[in-house]
Amino acid sequence: MLLNIPAVLTDANLVRACELLSKAEWIDGRKTAGYRSTHVKNDAQLAEDDPAAEELGETIVDSLQRHPLFISAALPLRVFPPLFNRYETDQNCGNHVDNAIRQAGNSTYRVRTDISATLFLNPPDEYDGGELVVEDTYGVHGVKLPAGDLILYPAGSLHRVMPVTRGSRFAAFFWIQSMVRDDGARTMLFDLDTAIQQLVRDVPSHPGILQLTGVYHNLLRRWADV
Repeated sequence: MLLNIPAVLTDANLVRACELLSKAEWIDGRKTAGYRSTHVKNDAQLAEDDPAAEELGETIVDSLQRHPLFISAALPLRVFPPLFNRYETDQNCGNHVDNAIRQAGNSTYRVRTDISATLFLNPPDEYDGGELVVEDTYGVHGVKLPAGDLILYPAGSLHRVMPVTRGSRFAAFFWIQSMVRDDGARTMLFDLDTAIQQLVRDVPSHPGILQLTGVYHNLLRRWADV
């Protein structure tokens, strides 16, 4: 499932992000890449223990925990601490698939990467190029979102970042371990939850709501790994 989660960050959050990122110390992004990704990655990144990365990461995770669309779509069990990158003119990231397991720094905190996430941090009119391109069974999808918006996509998808041809592209990227590891099962649960919520809004007294809610939770109980 490829899904846009809008307005994860507020305008005030984005102003603070711009302030922190403009003063941060950037390093070669290949230092934190997996073995295969080092051959295709060309960007700058914040160190995981950089104070700016830690502050912005906490803001993002806190916002996601209060975002109902994210909760419904991802069914998160664990969220990897967000990382931050910057692409400038002629920088890009070639085709790759994310590692199945990510470990945060020197800690023992590990996440199975069921879902990949990219959060755009500056407006799309500040740079040309820089689209996130995701390939799945339904084709090739180019993604370039407003500042503060998040895109979710299966971590096993082949994806890349197109070269930036003007300006700078700033983003956060991270992974989610879902309670439901199978993307097809998560998609069905999300569609069912969306339909139930629409019924609650449009026909709150409909007798089918209780039955559908029971089906949702019974499927979640069958598929969840917690």
